[in-house]
Amino acid sequence: MRPAVWAPRAEKVALRAPAAGSDSAMERGPDDWWRSSVELAPGDEYGFVLDGGGVRPDPRSLRQPRGVHDLSAVVDLDAHAWADGSWTGRQLAGGVIYEMHVATFTPEGTLDAASRRLDHLIDLGVDFVELLPVNAFNGVHNWGYDGVLWYAVHEAYGGPAAYQRFVDACHAVGLGVIQDVVYNHLGPSGNYLPEFGPYLRDAESNTWGSSVDLDESEVRRYIVDNALMWLRDFHVDGLRLDAVHALKDRSERHILQELAEEVEALSAHIRRPLTLIAESDLNDARLISAREAGGYGLTAQWSDDYHHALHVALTGETTGYYEDFAPLASLVKATTRGFFHDGTFSSFRGREHGHPIDPRIPTSRLVTFVQDHDQIGNRAAGDRLSQSLDEGGLAIGAVLTLLAPFTPMLFMGEEWAASTPWQFFTSHPEPELGEATAKGRKAEFARMGWDESVVPDPQDPETFHRSKLDWDETDAGFHARLLSVYRELIALRRALPGVTDPDFRHVSASADEDARWFRLRRPGAEVLVNFSTRAVELDVEDGGRIVFATDASATMAAGRAELPPRSAVVVVPSAGE
Repeated sequence: MRPAVWAPRAEKVALRAPAAGSDSAMERGPDDWWRSSVELAPGDEYGFVLDGGGVRPDPRSLRQPRGVHDLSAVVDLDAHAWADGSWTGRQLAGGVIYEMHVATFTPEGTLDAASRRLDHLIDLGVDFVELLPVNAFNGVHNWGYDGVLWYAVHEAYGGPAAYQRFVDACHAVGLGVIQDVVYNHLGPSGNYLPEFGPYLRDAESNTWGSSVDLDESEVRRYIVDNALMWLRDFHVDGLRLDAVHALKDRSERHILQELAEEVEALSAHIRRPLTLIAESDLNDARLISAREAGGYGLTAQWSDDYHHALHVALTGETTGYYEDFAPLASLVKATTRGFFHDGTFSSFRGREHGHPIDPRIPTSRLVTFVQDHDQIGNRAAGDRLSQSLDEGGLAIGAVLTLLAPFTPMLFMGEEWAASTPWQFFTSHPEPELGEATAKGRKAEFARMGWDESVVPDPQDPETFHRSKLDWDETDAGFHARLLSVYRELIALRRALPGVTDPDFRHVSASADEDARWFRLRRPGAEVLVNFSTRAVELDVEDGGRIVFATDASATMAAGRAELPPRSAVVVVPSAGE
């Protein structure tokens, strides 16, 4: 490997590679790429010295053995003997996603340790593992959204070799892999990219810092090449694109469209489906609309509206952005139209928000959930629904996640009502950055009326350790019962074709605000839910039989279903009807 780097801001660049002896000058090309004649072998460490300053890691580094401030290491990705030659991939439609954070999924917190827990996911019945960001960040543990070297796999997780082993292990048991990637910002420590070139717009910022400069063709290439690397070189099956609303692109062809087109070309070449899922705050279906219809052509996007409506129905919490979702009618609308705010007034934003979804768009293009890393971890105490809901409410949440018309996603541990919180944690080595992060976190929740004493210190190692899953719970009491509910629901999802029917025109829902019941009709199946603390009776169209119930005392007779308090049933036509 002969190192090369794009560095238009440098007047001179030297390669520092201990294996090659003293620093050697690199030659600048007309494209502002600097190239070295030195040949490095796998394992050799190297970095770039810009204008006689300190050594910097390679912006396209695949491995950082001693962290993001130190030398990069050469990696031969072709050295891994892939065993997934028979893997033909998975389409997203009809699938179930399992969101996982590597460091808190197992006690060890590594990719190899996660591989040893895949039998749990197979037994559960999910189709995809979605990993929170694994790119290199400063410190040992972090959510992953402070990454500064997008091509490198965090060393504490096992580095790139462990990542390849993990993907191979997933494919061996039939699991697809989706990687969460962050292209809208860089972390606060170890970001040397601006020293090389105009990666950021200093005069424009988003929630997390300076915006990425998408006017620069090489910056766009840096993003697209990274996406293709995960899909091609690491064999992953899809990417989840973090907060795409923060990608400020003024070009004629939006970066998301460019990504979709290049990924589509790669998919055709390797002959397996590749998925792009956007996290977006825009409620704009243009992201998932076909390019010939003026869209970007992404596979899917998240619908936070469905989460908000379901969360409020389950918990009664109506503060902040939950306020507009107080009526059960919001769950009806989010279920049948995908978005609740589709041009309606958002009190949280103080303006009209969103756009309607064309009903010809498949429902599977929306990813929905009752819990995810943001909706848990961005609460003051990082509390899961298991800390506030009864067993009936948790089971209802499972039913309306896994049997909704959309692509369901679970957050790790949700399936057994994990008692461990999932809190916001960092390990910034710089004391001033750690202190600023902790103070900012407490101040943010103080503005929302929270007592700062309930907000854990992100820098306290115990905040991280508290967030690790306790696997001993899976066989105990109501944890085991809820796990059985999730397994049964995923199996039922596969058994009933109407549940995965992606046609919006085949979805209908209704609710009674006073009696607190909700009804979802799909082809060949009805889902009936009682959110209240009193039993309810509901007529069932054309009669039928109960094939699933969260409470064994639910009954069906003479075309009427009786639901105990805080329960749900699934009804299908009786045999022969």
